[in-house]
Amino acid sequence: MSLNNTPSGQRVHIGFFGIRNAGKSCIVNKITNQSISLVSAHKGTTTDPVKKSMELLPIGPVVIIDTAGFDDEGELGELRKKRSYRILDEMDIVVLVLDARNNSLSEEELDFVKIIKERKLPYVIVENHVDEAEAHGYKELPGEKLVFTDANSDDMTKVKEAIIAVLPNKKEAVPVSDLIAEKSTVVLVIPIDESAPKGRIILPQQLILRDLLDHKCKAICCQPSELSETLEENANVSLVITDSQAFMQVSKLVPEDIYLTSFSILMARYRGSLATQLEGVAALKELEEGDVVLISEACTHHRQCNDIGTVKIPNWIRNYTGKAIDFEFSSGNEFPEDLSKYKLVVHCGGCMINDNEMKSRVKHCKMQNIPIVNYGMAIAEFNGILDRSLKIIH
Repeated sequence: MSLNNTPSGQRVHIGFFGIRNAGKSCIVNKITNQSISLVSAHKGTTTDPVKKSMELLPIGPVVIIDTAGFDDEGELGELRKKRSYRILDEMDIVVLVLDARNNSLSEEELDFVKIIKERKLPYVIVENHVDEAEAHGYKELPGEKLVFTDANSDDMTKVKEAIIAVLPNKKEAVPVSDLIAEKSTVVLVIPIDESAPKGRIILPQQLILRDLLDHKCKAICCQPSELSETLEENANVSLVITDSQAFMQVSKLVPEDIYLTSFSILMARYRGSLATQLEGVAALKELEEGDVVLISEACTHHRQCNDIGTVKIPNWIRNYTGKAIDFEFSSGNEFPEDLSKYKLVVHCGGCMINDNEMKSRVKHCKMQNIPIVNYGMAIAEFNGILDRSLKIIH
């Protein structure tokens, strides 16, 4: 896969924040070499987060995000500010743009600095319009290393270098290869049905396939109807990984001496939320008549007549509990701030959002004591095979 085709969820997210007219959009346009954001002397030109996928060497694939000024005013301004703060959940690196023509930091700027430090987000502070300012170097930010620039200049080298310098050195996690021996044979069961995206396979399947190939494993892909034949032709299969919706069919075909798990379960482990989501499985058993469950999907897609989120999962939960459970739904970037009405959140695998956003949603649930579980782990429980699907992990 080329860097230009890297999914958004796997890119480093870099957000530009600041008050109105600090020059965020101009700097973003210079860094991306494109006019992705409108630039005007009129305050509040940027009204919603604007995203651009690109390559920033030596980081590689990134998403550059321009945001509305967090000093926006009025009812609409408050909504724009909320969106700007909400998008902090996705950030790998924050760039705060200050206006050197101002004599001091605003209350909003001081609050923002406090927030990014509390969240321990890597950040860069850029002091812009230095060519028009009498002096620069904010006294309110002692000890901070500022980057000075002029948005009218084409040279954004210093800004790019500062961003590169704060890039976190993350230990590279792997989805599955650390659980099996090198050169193992693994079967990936990937249904191609009305729910499968046309012309491609979904991100968890891509990640796991690449991880297996990187570790010299033999990866065999098949559909559920081809699984029996595939197992007969390959005597040394050590692991079968399946799409969750085919769990029951696949579990009947895989011998007990072969490990079995799902893409969703491996993704929960990959993103560090497996233990939390096991608590969500336990909460399924405690649902009572009239309880409200939130079904949340990170992507927005055309709903099929037998859609997993709005049709299959609710039906499975009702059948599993034997109770009249009520359901509400969210999708895309919309995830409720107040979860108090819900007894449980059932979330998709989150493959279309980055790790920070998914971790933020899990953390959001934990802070409000609302259990969360992903589709795959719930489906394994509905089918009575969760324990078996966790054996390779435990």
